[in-house]
Amino acid sequence: MKKNNEIITNDIDKFPEFENIRNAILEAREKVATTVNFAMVSAYWTIGKQLHEAMSGDGSIYGKQLIKYVSVRLSEEFGQGFDERNLRNMRQFYEVYPKWNTVCSELSWSHYRLLMRIKEQEKREYYQNECVECGWSVRQLERQINSFYYERILATSEGKKAEVRGEIQSLEPNTEPKHLLKDPYILEFLGLEENKTYLEHELEQGLIDNLQNFLLELGKGFCFVARQKRITIDGDHYYIDLVFYNYILKCFVLIDLKTHKLTYQDIGQIDFYVKYFEENIKTEGDNPTIGIVLCSEKNETMVKYSVLNENDHLYASKYKLYMPTEEELKKEIERERFNIEQRLDDSDE
Repeated sequence: MKKNNEIITNDIDKFPEFENIRNAILEAREKVATTVNFAMVSAYWTIGKQLHEAMSGDGSIYGKQLIKYVSVRLSEEFGQGFDERNLRNMRQFYEVYPKWNTVCSELSWSHYRLLMRIKEQEKREYYQNECVECGWSVRQLERQINSFYYERILATSEGKKAEVRGEIQSLEPNTEPKHLLKDPYILEFLGLEENKTYLEHELEQGLIDNLQNFLLELGKGFCFVARQKRITIDGDHYYIDLVFYNYILKCFVLIDLKTHKLTYQDIGQIDFYVKYFEENIKTEGDNPTIGIVLCSEKNETMVKYSVLNENDHLYASKYKLYMPTEEELKKEIERERFNIEQRLDDSDE
C-alpha cells in the first residue's frame, strides 16, 4: 500500500498544474471569507450608527434601556452575538469611525475591537494601516499594541525600522487560519454552529473522547453538558474542554486537558473558568463548581481540583464518594494516551 502511495505521489509531482488548482480553491475560500467579514463589519457599523443617532442629541427620548431592548429582540430572532456589551461596542465603533470610507475591508471585527480601545486618533490610524499592510492577525495586533510598537517605531532610526517591523513574525507567528469563517464572531453573525473539532489536536481529541465516555460510564451522576465550551470575555475567546453536571452533587464539573507539564498558568486558567461559571452559569441551589485540570504528559500525569467548599464536610464527603479519585483519572488518561500513541505508531508503519 505504501509503495502505491509513493508511486502516486511521484506522478503528482510531474503534474505542475496541481498547485494552480489548489491555489484556485484557496483564493475562492479567502474571497468568500473576506466578503462575509466585510458584510458583518458593515452591518455592525450601521447598527452602531442607528444606536448612536437614537441615543444622542437633545431630542433623544432613549436612555440605557434602548440597548437592553434591542439586545433582547435581536437575540430572540438571530441568536448569539447581540448581547448588550456587543451592541455598545457597535455604537462605539461608529463613534470612532463616523466616516464609512475610513473602515478597511481587510480587517475583522476582532481587529476593530482592539483598535477602538486606542484613544489617540493618529496612533489608532497608524496601527490600522500597519495591520493592513503587514497582514497582522488579531493576536499580532494585540501584541504590538501591548508592547508599545507605535512608540518604539517612532523612536527607531530609519535604518532599523524594517528590523522592528519584522520581529513580530518570530515573537508571535501568525497561526490563525487564513479563512475567517472559523472566527466565532462570523459564525454567530451567520447563525452557524461552531465546529469544535478543529480546535483539538489528534492526541487531545482522543483523550477528550475517552474522558467523556469514562465519566459517563462511571454511573455516578454525570451528565454531559458541552465540549469545547466557548466563553467570551471582552472579545477574547476561551474554550473549556469538557463540561458536565453532576445531579447527585448538584454542581458543574469542568475539565481542562493539557498535553504538557502542569504550569501556574494552567491552574489560573481553570480557576478563571470556575469563577466564570460561579458568576454567570450556576443557578440558585447549585453547589460550588468543580474544576479539574489534567496534564497528560507521559510519566507525570498530574491532576488538580479547584474550588471545593472544604468547610462543608457533608458536601466534601459526597464529593469523595461520587467523583473519580486522582488515581483513577491518572490511570485512565495514561492508559488512553498509550493506546493512542500505539495506534499512531502502527499507522506510520
